[in-house]
Amino acid sequence: MKNPTKAIALALAVSLSGFGGAVLAAENHKAEAITHTQAAIEHGEMGHASIMDEHAEAALKHADMAEKEKANTHIEQAITHLKAGIESGKKDDAKGGTAHLKQALEHLQMSP
Repeated sequence: MKNPTKAIALALAVSLSGFGGAVLAAENHKAEAITHTQAAIEHGEMGHASIMDEHAEAALKHADMAEKEKANTHIEQAITHLKAGIESGKKDDAKGGTAHLKQALEHLQMSP
């Protein structure tokens, strides 16, 4: 760019968009955690423990990222229940895992 004013304006716009993106990313991680937890519950209710675990593990990854961006007790409780649900799924206990995942979903939905 030959015009330094345009270069400065572009750099400022890029840096400002990065700050707004951090807030949006926290909401996206929470939303993704909710979506995967709901899918995990659906599969758990059908007795598909291994597929339940796949979604629960994806939900856990997003919940962990959401907690790092904006920690609160509801996210922490959701993570605890997601982990317990995954452990139940590894034992082929879809019913027990689903119970934990429902608790995780409640906490994710209550999280600010």
